[in-house]
Amino acid sequence: MTTTSPEEFAALELLHQKLEQAATAADLVDVAYRVIDSPLGKLLLAATPAGLVRVAFANENHDLVLEQLAAKLSPRVLRAPRQLDPAARELDEYFEGTRRAFDLPLDLSLSKGFRQLVQQHLPEIGYGQTRSYKEMAEMVGNPQAVRAVGTACATNPLPVVVPCHRVLRTDGSLGGYIGGLPAKTALLELEQSA
Repeated sequence: MTTTSPEEFAALELLHQKLEQAATAADLVDVAYRVIDSPLGKLLLAATPAGLVRVAFANENHDLVLEQLAAKLSPRVLRAPRQLDPAARELDEYFEGTRRAFDLPLDLSLSKGFRQLVQQHLPEIGYGQTRSYKEMAEMVGNPQAVRAVGTACATNPLPVVVPCHRVLRTDGSLGGYIGGLPAKTALLELEQSA
């Protein structure tokens, strides 16, 4: 196994930056992505020209998530960190406790129908507040769809930014979370401490 020297790594990074610039200038990037550090571990951020399309926790396997984006959206996926600077900045501010709502354009095309409807309404739950799955079903006009609300939260492609972590079981217990229960607990505690 060969190792890359610091000089070789710097040269490769420069080459990637040139590739990113050329691909962006030629409008060849349909899905841009980057990975950021967060208090919850590494998060993959992906965006289309329409907006942020995916936030993925490390437990979701970032390589698999990128494969899924290539299959569902476009094979033209490129690591293009600068295109995700606004999302990275807003997430940093959120984790620092200085941001309570996100102002990013969102691309909800990974969800359809009722799931997308629920995900559109999740930001209505205020920072530091919670709702039950039943209350969410009522909020979207289908009080009998409690399980479907749970599925919509479990398949939310934009966790943290679209706050499905604020939805709990009727008895107040956590329910599930795509990033794992420790991540859901940490997000709720972060918002409660503000």
